[in-house]
Amino acid sequence: MGLLQIEDPLGAPTPVGIDLGTTHSLVAYVPTVGPATVIRDCDNQALTPSVVHYRQDGTVLVGREAAQLSREFPEDTIVSVKRFMGRGADDPETRKLGSYRFAVDEGPVVKFGVGGGREVTPVEVSAEILRSLRLSASEEIGDIGGVVITVPAYFDDAQRQATRDAGKLAGLEVLRLLNEPTAAALAYGLDSKQNGTFAVYDLGGGTFDITILSLDDGIFQVRSTGGDSQLGGDDMDRALAETLLASMGHQDAQQASPAAVVAALQAARSIKHALTDSEIVDAAIEAPDGRVIEQRVTREQFDSLIAGLLDRTGRACRRALRDAGLEAQAIDGVILVGGSTRVPAVRSYVAELFGQEPLHSIDPDLVVALGAAIQADILAGENPSEQALLLDVLPLSLGVEAMGGVVEKILPRNTAIPSAAAQVFTTYADNQTGFELHVLQGERETAEHCRSLARFTLRGIPPMPAGMARLEVRFDVDADGLLHVTARELTTGVEQQVEVKPSYGLSENEVERMLLDAYEHAEEDLLTRGLREQRVEARRILQATEEAIERDADLLEPGEREALEVAMAALREAASGENHPRIQLRIEDLDRIGKPFAGRRMDRSIRQALAGQKLENVERETAHAAGIDAHVGGREL
Repeated sequence: MGLLQIEDPLGAPTPVGIDLGTTHSLVAYVPTVGPATVIRDCDNQALTPSVVHYRQDGTVLVGREAAQLSREFPEDTIVSVKRFMGRGADDPETRKLGSYRFAVDEGPVVKFGVGGGREVTPVEVSAEILRSLRLSASEEIGDIGGVVITVPAYFDDAQRQATRDAGKLAGLEVLRLLNEPTAAALAYGLDSKQNGTFAVYDLGGGTFDITILSLDDGIFQVRSTGGDSQLGGDDMDRALAETLLASMGHQDAQQASPAAVVAALQAARSIKHALTDSEIVDAAIEAPDGRVIEQRVTREQFDSLIAGLLDRTGRACRRALRDAGLEAQAIDGVILVGGSTRVPAVRSYVAELFGQEPLHSIDPDLVVALGAAIQADILAGENPSEQALLLDVLPLSLGVEAMGGVVEKILPRNTAIPSAAAQVFTTYADNQTGFELHVLQGERETAEHCRSLARFTLRGIPPMPAGMARLEVRFDVDADGLLHVTARELTTGVEQQVEVKPSYGLSENEVERMLLDAYEHAEEDLLTRGLREQRVEARRILQATEEAIERDADLLEPGEREALEVAMAALREAASGENHPRIQLRIEDLDRIGKPFAGRRMDRSIRQALAGQKLENVERETAHAAGIDAHVGGREL
């Protein structure tokens, strides 16, 4: 006999975990007695299709009812909206094979034109899904408390912020965004009480993540993470759908009508599911014009179509192992997550890649939501007997652009989060009253090869000689993986904060390309960085020397000006070349020749300063007179 969940009207709201998936979404909770469980609808279904239909009368349908209308109203029915979260309208990912009607062709946010003349964003569509899940959960367990929503590990700042915004729009209190692989490991780890090092292979409808983590008595530490935020079961469907469209007479899939595209995608998805248990599938595809297309697809044909996709997951897995400093044989278990891991070719590929059969004792469709529910329960303090410490990591380095276009990394990739770090910078020019900060993400040494996250300017700094202002830039990454940047000028206390919300998500293969480029161009980048830094220093010392000669020409001894000008000309010539050690040598020559002159200028400044000026003015004047290196205390911005 089953037990009923008894609602206490005076009890606290129940925390829940939500797996907001590309293809399906679901919600789970931890009951008063027993393990985490998913919430099922009246048809005993745990999975709600992540589909939203907008009617002409303005009403909205979510889930299976909406999915049934996708073929009849393809442009008014949004599926796989997760792939559009945090993306720009002109992002290549938005233009892949699909049936959508886009309201704008460019700009920072995707907008779908749907029924009733409405324009909706991915955040609004996702909020409808979350709102439907909230209502379903409240019917079973009463008031909903805090919520943990899962996201792919490789979701960037824009995608995470969009997910959090969708939760707020749906009326949810979002306790935390939890990486999907970590949620899966949490469900497995606390279920089996097993310690060790695990790989979580998470292939969902629209995203792929690979995470290497260790579990030691309730402490989950992510060793490395990788993946592709634009790779999943949808890509398998598209690969097969293009073949089906050709059978329907559409040789160019991009030119096919929305109705034909939807028909092909739905047929491809059905065939993919059928091939999980069968070697051959004979499908009858109803074309929009009423024709019925007979199509036989073998598992071997399907495996051939998706081989390239699996190879992409393999590259990410090998890189994650390398980042963790491990060989495949050091992994104690491989956890499968996501409905796409049901595909036999995927399971065979994973077994061969790691040299062991993967774990799948928990349904891969449910495991993420169960882990999220456990984490929500822990955060709400509902079950003190189950405690876990989650230590996640940054997938890519975060930093700022310094003089010369070089990148100063403040938080390196694979830094455990939540985390914070600060670095001090200084001014390049005299009387600089502001700092322009360019926040970057990536592994290359130069700004143009990294991804721009945000730009903002700190103003209101009093004019000071070059190198005297001190700007502390602090990066804080919270438990959700969201970045907050604080810039504060230390001598004045002027401060500004910004929550980084980049307009565009990472394009397909962007993360992998960024990492591979960093490896391939490491030596070249270091040489480029060295050259740019020496050129910046050359310009600085040339400018300081020219100003010193003009201001204190009376302190020059016979022949000294000529010697300085010769050294300056040699430095300018070296700075125009590509040999940064030579630039360094010429800087040292100029510094050596100008040192006696700098000493006399300092003596004069000290005598003038002692005639009644304050100590801080003495320090400023002597520093300027001596041409002190503007790198003191930090790099130049």
